[in-house]
Order: sequence, then C-alpha cells, then structure tokens
Amino acid sequence: MSIQFGTDGWRAVLGEEFNGENVERVIMAIGKYVAETFGYDKPILVGYDPRKSADEYAGFTANVLKAKGFQVYFSSRVVPTPVLAYNAKRMNACAIMFTASHNPPEYLGIKFIPDYAGPATSDITDAILNNLDKGFPSGENGAFIKTDFSVKYYEHISSLVDFGKIKSLLKTNIIYDGLYSASIGYFDEILKQMGIQFQSIHLYHDFEFGGGMPDPKPRFLKDLISKVKNTPNSIGLANDGDADRFGVINEKGEYVSPNEIIAILLRYLVKKGYKGSVVKTVGSSILIDLVAKKLGVDVIETAVGFKHVGEAMRTNKVIIGGEESGGLSIQGHIPEKDGILANLLLIEALADSGKTLYELQEEIYELAENRFYTDRIDIKLDNLDEIKPIMEKLLGFKTVGKYNITSFDTKDGVKMMLGNKTKILVRPSGTEPLLRIYFEANSEEKLEYLKEEFVI
Repeated sequence: MSIQFGTDGWRAVLGEEFNGENVERVIMAIGKYVAETFGYDKPILVGYDPRKSADEYAGFTANVLKAKGFQVYFSSRVVPTPVLAYNAKRMNACAIMFTASHNPPEYLGIKFIPDYAGPATSDITDAILNNLDKGFPSGENGAFIKTDFSVKYYEHISSLVDFGKIKSLLKTNIIYDGLYSASIGYFDEILKQMGIQFQSIHLYHDFEFGGGMPDPKPRFLKDLISKVKNTPNSIGLANDGDADRFGVINEKGEYVSPNEIIAILLRYLVKKGYKGSVVKTVGSSILIDLVAKKLGVDVIETAVGFKHVGEAMRTNKVIIGGEESGGLSIQGHIPEKDGILANLLLIEALADSGKTLYELQEEIYELAENRFYTDRIDIKLDNLDEIKPIMEKLLGFKTVGKYNITSFDTKDGVKMMLGNKTKILVRPSGTEPLLRIYFEANSEEKLEYLKEEFVI
C-alpha cells in the first residue's frame, strides 16, 4: 500500500493500513535515514500517547531499532509530543512518536522528530518514503533505556513561565479538561508542583476518548464549557491527544480561537521584552497582522502546517509562531507546537493583566481596531485533475462582487486579499479531490456577502 506523510506524520486506521507490517516498513525506513544521515551513535527517543496499541507499537519499535544498533530511549509512560521533542533537542537525538494527534480513536500514527525538535520537513519525509522496503546494515552497540522524559522538560518550562506570577491569579479559577489525553500527568503535575490550585475533569486515559475525539474544539469540550459556566470566574483549558494543541474557554463559557490566543500572547511577550517577528500561516487571521503592526513586529507568513512555522522559527528570530488550528511555540523553546506551554503562558498573561480573558480579547480587538469573522466551505470535485485549472482560473479574478482583489498569494493554494481586512483562501486538501475555501472579513455582513458572491 501507499504510505504518505501529511503535514505532521503518517496516520491510518488501526488494524487496517496501520498494522505491524506497515509500521515495521516505516520504522526501518526511518532507521535507514538516521543511520545514513547521522550514524548509529545518534540516539533515538520513542514515545506514545494514550491511544489503543500505541504503547505496544512503540515497544516493538524500540526493540527493532535496538537490534539494528541504535541507542534507544523508551518512554516509561504516556508522553506528550512536545515533551518528547524537547528531550530530542536536549539530547541531540531524533525521536519517534506514536500518536494520531486529534484524529478519531480508530486512528494511530507515527511522527518523526529530527534533532532540531520540530516536525520533519518535506525533504526529510520524502527521504524516509524513498527508503521504504530498502534494507540497511546493522550497527553494533544497540541499547534499550527506559526513560521518564518529564523532569528535564519541567525544568525547562520553569525557565519560560513565571509561576510566581501565576500564583497571584487569585480571582480566576483554572479548570483543566484532561480530555483523556497525553497531557494528563504533565500539565496537572506541573500545576501541583508549583502549588497552583485548579479543578479538573476527565483526568484519566481512555483510548476511546469518552466516545468523542481528543480535539480541543467546542464540539468536544461541552463538559468543560458547562463546568466553566457553572463555576463563577473560571477559565477552561484543554489539550489534544498528544498535547501539542490547546483549547481555551473564557469566563463566559465561550471558545477563544487560537488566533486570539496567539495575538494576546504576542502582545504579552512583547511587553515582557521579547524581540523578533511573529510567524503565522496563510490560514491564520488578519487579526494577528494588525496587532503585530501596532506592536511594531514584522510578520512572516508560511504555508499551512506547523512544519513550515517551525522551519521559519529555526531560521529567524521569532517571538511566537502559531497556526489557526491551535498550535504555537515561542522564542527560547522548541520549533514544535506545545499546548502545555500555551496554556501556562495564557494563565501567566492573565495574572499579569489582572483582567478577565474576555477583557483581554476585547483589548486585542481594540488594538486591531477591528473584529473579525470567519467561515469555511468545502467543495467536492470529481477528481484531482480539476484542481490545477481552478487554481489558475482564480488568479485571473479581479473582483468578488463589489470588492476589488488587491493582491494574490500562492504559497499555499490561492489567497486573495480584498483590502487589508478581508481575505479569501482556496486550498486543495492534498489527499482527496476537495477544495477548502476560507473566508475572513471584518463584519458579518461582508462575510455573508462574500460567501454568496464568490463562485468558482
């Protein structure tokens, strides 16, 4: 079968495409890449999230790589992706993480994390795919070392987050939704160690994820939203299955978009003295651009996918990098999204402000002098061959209804700017004959108008 790496690893249905034979093919291809690129002295870390069979496949992987001559550090327990990634950087190692992130429970996947501690870029995953079903010789000094990766991660996080300031957050209750995810035993443990009070729900691992998905979006955070609404002066925090994404509920029980969180944290980090740029994807909100402009911060825009954000963070001085799907990282950390750090930084920003989260949201919109509204429409096509002609046709558009198109960007699909406060982005899905059309405008009326007028 054809194995493909998406924006962040290979994912497939457990027991179908994701089976022992295919896992071994991928692992051997990764082993060949590491051996030929770095040599057998390069350590390989292996971790897993709470999904069904993730620990078993991880153990199998560790033993296969040990037999091939690698020094393998195997996680002694469920571990979040950012925790494993940070240790890859610290130990100058590569890492393999068994997770399907926020996908449904029937999925499992493999993320390969190079020694720079961010998502593998396309040139690396292409090299791994090219290694499929090709053998390579074994080294001589293989070892299997069981490891708890949390301690050094906690030490590092303490250098980035002001926990003393968080302790001053007295009027806001923190409610943490474990969401049955890999952040359990890490995010809550950090709060406990630092003496920070919090309430929690769903604080246990369940590979069925409570009958939902480990996706920190409103649809799967209903229990958290209810608890926040019934607990005065509270905010809700959650992470996805492997804890690289975050989800936030404000004191009114409203979901706070990742775009708003990135803008709030950008403003806060600038106040703390951070200098550099902000990295965002073409799918992220214009809100971030306007806030950055007011703060005197340059914007670097990338294609969708944190591997592109991470690459920009590795080659530029960046204050914060983030994407609209709920991932971010900051200067001094790793070029990998970290939902645990995101939540901690938000609590710190709240404590520093002495305000509610919804007040910080309002301040961000006041700073941008605009409020933004978004929507997405998916269009199914008959076949993949239809995509290229449509994209070429879009570049010939001059207007959408009564609005002039002022610029195009083609780094990922076709982005059309209609002034500096309105955009339409058309992106192919990449895996199926499907176009995703993203609309953003600074009024609900304009948003609805554009959706009616825009015809491919």
